[in-house]
Amino acid sequence: MKNINNILEKNSDEMELVHSFQDACSNKEFYKFITTLPIEEKVLIKYTSSLEDAFIEHKNCKNCKGIGCCKNSVTGYCYTPEKEKNIIKFSYVACKWKEKDLKENAYKENLELFDMPKEIKEASLKEVYTDDKSRVPIIRYFKEFIDKYNKKEEPKGLYLTGSFGSGKTYLVAALLNEMARKKVCCALVYYPEFLRSLKSSFQTDYNERFNFIKTSPILLLDDIGAENESNWSRDEVLGPILQYRMQNHLPTFFTSNLTLEELETALSITSSGVDKVKARRIIERIKQLTIPMELIGKNRRS
Repeated sequence: MKNINNILEKNSDEMELVHSFQDACSNKEFYKFITTLPIEEKVLIKYTSSLEDAFIEHKNCKNCKGIGCCKNSVTGYCYTPEKEKNIIKFSYVACKWKEKDLKENAYKENLELFDMPKEIKEASLKEVYTDDKSRVPIIRYFKEFIDKYNKKEEPKGLYLTGSFGSGKTYLVAALLNEMARKKVCCALVYYPEFLRSLKSSFQTDYNERFNFIKTSPILLLDDIGAENESNWSRDEVLGPILQYRMQNHLPTFFTSNLTLEELETALSITSSGVDKVKARRIIERIKQLTIPMELIGKNRRS
């Protein structure tokens, strides 16, 4: 190795750096690692400690079996040196496992969840239980929906009713996640909580929230009928959302514990009295937007 003692002035601090560098270079693997950088030793010496850290992380990556086994300081990333003019710049570079993870989860950027469990983003058609015969027509419909959407045929959404805990939300979320993988933006909304949050945002971002839901390319209104009904929620929120989506042929999905007939009754009764005409108008819009299906199965939440 070149006599680096003559490169730096012989003061104690500089000599300590030199000795640290020489000690580190006694490790043949480390020396091989740093010689991949096209930079002079007098510069490398200044970065000995950081280079050692980078070497350890690269060594960890060599034998890593997956992101869950990562030993590096930032999970899924490797501390990496790179020459920049006459200095060394260090940055965290995603490893192959992290890149794979990022690629597999890129679709989540196309999903907007409103008060829905985070695990809903993990719902997958591949994981859908097929042991229940009542799911077969729904899964068949999903395949038809994807095919028609790909062909730009403006397919209808689904009004999925059924027993509590039967997996209605998961099923529809699995379809929307599949659409998100195809780079289609989807909004999944827990409807009762959305109404509460919308009401509390009158002075702030009401229009932004409302318009986002109204115009989302694909929309799921989850658990419709479970909210406390009012003239405002029916006539000023739900009605305009459905009217816009119907006019613009935007696929809309609903899950509910109520049949359409039961939902009509629920929508007709508010604190202001009974209005069957307006309730009927809402139901007609839902029928224009969706195909009704029923899912009766065992409670998978228990």
